[in-house]
Amino acid sequence: MNAVLPATSTQQTSKTGVRFTYTPEQLRGFAQQVLELARRAGASACECEVSEGNGLSVTVRMGVVETIEHNRDKAIGVTVYAGERPAARRGHASTSDLSAAALAQTVEAALAIARRTAVDECAGPPEAAELARVPRELDLYHPWALGTGEAIALARRLERAAFALSPKIRNSEGAVVSAQHGQFVLANSLGFMQGYPTSRHMLSLSVIAEEKGLMQRDDWYSSARVPGLLADPEALGRYAGARALARLRSRKIPTCQAPVLLEAPVAAGLVGSFVNAASGGNLYRKSSFLLDALGRQVFSAGVSIEERPHEPRALASAAFDEEGVATRSRSVVDKGQLTGYFLGTYSARKLGMKSTGSAGGAHNLVVAANGPDFRGLLAKLRRGLLVTELLGQGVNLVTGDYSRGAAGYWVEGGEIAYPVEEITIAGNLKDMFLGIAAVGSDQVVRGAYRCGSILIDNMTIAGN
Repeated sequence: MNAVLPATSTQQTSKTGVRFTYTPEQLRGFAQQVLELARRAGASACECEVSEGNGLSVTVRMGVVETIEHNRDKAIGVTVYAGERPAARRGHASTSDLSAAALAQTVEAALAIARRTAVDECAGPPEAAELARVPRELDLYHPWALGTGEAIALARRLERAAFALSPKIRNSEGAVVSAQHGQFVLANSLGFMQGYPTSRHMLSLSVIAEEKGLMQRDDWYSSARVPGLLADPEALGRYAGARALARLRSRKIPTCQAPVLLEAPVAAGLVGSFVNAASGGNLYRKSSFLLDALGRQVFSAGVSIEERPHEPRALASAAFDEEGVATRSRSVVDKGQLTGYFLGTYSARKLGMKSTGSAGGAHNLVVAANGPDFRGLLAKLRRGLLVTELLGQGVNLVTGDYSRGAAGYWVEGGEIAYPVEEITIAGNLKDMFLGIAAVGSDQVVRGAYRCGSILIDNMTIAGN
């Protein structure tokens, strides 16, 4: 889907109405005030984040405007420490009032909490040597001066394109057009103070097809930092409609063991399960099946995953994490071996390790393709299940047990035979990861993950 929407340059911001309330210098001034207030009040260390955002989101359903939401908000979060490691206590407070009196009250509230909490030997700001020192330009701010009328017209174009496909497209769960902008400054008492503006825009559509009284729904969306990189509205609408139509006449299938192909957006969710299992909080609580797995073979040998936090314009790019720790490009999985966890400062200390710059999550995880395109994956699957939707939250990160409701298509002879529904796919993440037979070249971006469809050699499919 090629983009057709015009991008708006940052130079046009003041002319087009995409404005922030505060300048970057003012945000830095608020942060400096907080750091000074905390120092005077006796805090041993302080961290704060000042942010503001604005945007427009419109929902149209069946051609009728359902919601129009204009948002403009601001906030400051303050974390203070009483005492030095390993005898530090931590307190946090926040406010949306940036007046001098409110900032002082927020610092006092955070300190009051810190003085009443238990000593935590791992509490404290990051190590100074780990902080990002040189600002890095990642081109993450591309404002979209979208008027309400324009947004409504775009949403209607999405719906009309789907309805024009077939009279069987009978209903809509809504077309959404959203343009969001924000800026922030992160600072701490170690001398770190950086921030930048960001943008994130989206088109999405969910429609319902009906035949002989039976209904099926499906959806699609496009999200980008740059409005000009969003999918063509008509193409997106037609694709969402085609997906819903293809699911008509769905049937159940008998319980069996078979290969399973996870469509790229669903496969990205599987990557998310891996990230959760490899994240510091679950690891130090011993609630992950990947505890002590560094250096071990946890995926099949054909799987490699890299973290690329510095890709320009990417949705999960960041020069530093939520603590100011510098992000870096790195291998997370190399030929199936686990080479990196996702650790913030606190979890790293709990594990006796160093932060990976992952406070707040992963940054642009890319699962390398080692297989063909989508058609080629169907041919490789030959006979089995293509999953295009998952339901429920049946993932146990402690044991790796995996059981999710699913819908998709049965494949025979490398071709889609018919749609299926009301089934469950089950296995164990340890076996599923090791059983990945191919990662397709049909990559999509879903949040922080870029991944193609994933073929797993065998799973239990529960049906009739």
